Parts: sequence; C-alpha cells; structure tokens
Amino acid sequence: MERTLIILKPDAIQRGLVGKLLTRFEEKGLQIVAMKLTMITEDLAAQHYAPHKGKPFYEGLVRFMTSSPVLVLALQGKGVIDVARKMMGATFGFKAEPGTIRGDFGVSSSFNLIHGSDSPEAAKAELALWFKPDELLTYDLASRVWTYDFAKGSPE
Repeated sequence: MERTLIILKPDAIQRGLVGKLLTRFEEKGLQIVAMKLTMITEDLAAQHYAPHKGKPFYEGLVRFMTSSPVLVLALQGKGVIDVARKMMGATFGFKAEPGTIRGDFGVSSSFNLIHGSDSPEAAKAELALWFKPDELLTYDLASRVWTYDFAKGSPE
C-alpha cells in the first residue's frame, strides 16, 4: 500500500469544507493514517515549497499558506498518489472537471483548496517533513476487505 501527503489549504479551512473533503477520501476507500490541524510556519512553508523558490508566485504562496490553519493528512491505499490527484482535479478550479474537488469547489487561479504529493519520491519527502515516523499509524481498517479484492493475496 502506498502513502501520500494531502494538505487542505487555508481556503478549504476558512470555507468550512474539511468534512466534505475528508468524506470524499474516506468514501473512495482511502485510509487516513495521520492527520493534524496546524499553522504552517514560514520556515516550514519555505521547506515544503522549496522547488518553487524564485518563481513569481512563490512569496504569495508562502504568505497564503501561513495565513490560516491547514489540515495535513497522510492517506494510504493502492495507487493512492494517482487516485488522490485525480480526485483533486486540475490545479485551477476554473479548469478542473466537475466531480473533482477543485472542479466542484474551486474557481480561483490562486486559491486551489488542496495539495497532494505528485510522485512516490515527493510523497516520501513530504510525509517526512510533516510527520514524525511514530505519527504515521499502521492499523487494519475493517472496510479494507470490502474495498480491495484480496483473493490473490494482494489488493486489487
């Protein structure tokens, strides 16, 4: 099972969308293995968004991400990185397809509600940045046997 980092950004928190967005991930069959509500420091935002340093939007992005609490979570599931990114939709809400998180709740080119790791390497680095190893839980989810077909021994 793969893991990924998801951040519900300040606009998702301020608009009261946390419950709806968490429900989408849970209803899809993804397992929450860590979660915390936090204020991002400028230092942590700088570390997380280091690949964007020097780009025209970088300073505004850091200012936005430190302006209000965020909900940071680790999700687990088969192919969870691709699944979560499809659920999120295109980066800008006005370009995102209906049925995706950004397509259903976003219209802005600046406020896009959610961050998700874009590769296994990014997920590993981002999870380590946001969570201590003992905060990433391992537990059996009762619904797992109804989410995945384990007839061949591994989830399908």
